[in-house]
Amino acid sequence: MPRFRAADLVVDVKADSTFVSEADQGAERAIRNALARVFPDDGVLGEEFGEERGSGRRWIIDPIDATANYVRGIPAWGSLIGLEADGEMVVGVVSAPALGARWWAARGLGSWRNGTRIGVSQVSSLDEAQLSFNSIVDCEAQGLGDEVLALTRRCRRTRGFGDFWSFMLLAEGAVDVVVEPIAQLWDLAPLQPIVEEAGGTITDLQGRRVVEGKSVATNGHLHKVVLEAMGRV
Repeated sequence: MPRFRAADLVVDVKADSTFVSEADQGAERAIRNALARVFPDDGVLGEEFGEERGSGRRWIIDPIDATANYVRGIPAWGSLIGLEADGEMVVGVVSAPALGARWWAARGLGSWRNGTRIGVSQVSSLDEAQLSFNSIVDCEAQGLGDEVLALTRRCRRTRGFGDFWSFMLLAEGAVDVVVEPIAQLWDLAPLQPIVEEAGGTITDLQGRRVVEGKSVATNGHLHKVVLEAMGRV
């Protein structure tokens, strides 16, 4: 937060054309140091500094998800932390301090926002659904332009909240469908427990449970019809 909207923020562009700032790197160092003090035997995988192998458990970190928002002064960005045990994501935490919000979940313990339990919507008709995705340009770049446009025509309302925030709005019941055209492991894995413990579903376009790549998330009630509307099942 101290570097958010700082006039002298140092920003670079990585090889994949995405932004990285000094704040991304500083946040990941801080998270890694905190985890090392409490869980010194656990492994860690982070977007900025790669993987340190450890025990059978692994923490997965995106220090600032939506860095493009962060560097432009848009408050919709967050730090994502997930815990993987025996190949399963069992804990997820999303902190969005500029939005004044923190979401978290653990398997069997539900999903929470700022201490209040949350759950997905009960919308069961696609023509009443609210859809969120990053942008049509991103979808087109991943070969999903036609499918997403077909889906938008079936939904009541479409907004491009993007990144982690779409998924948290889904978990809260404010959004009913999310399409993510491409996600790295650290983008999606920490979100999975929050969405699923809230009653939602995340899969790939073929309906297989997934924590990276092209994905669709829904409130569960709409999942089959969404995949059908996209022509994928």
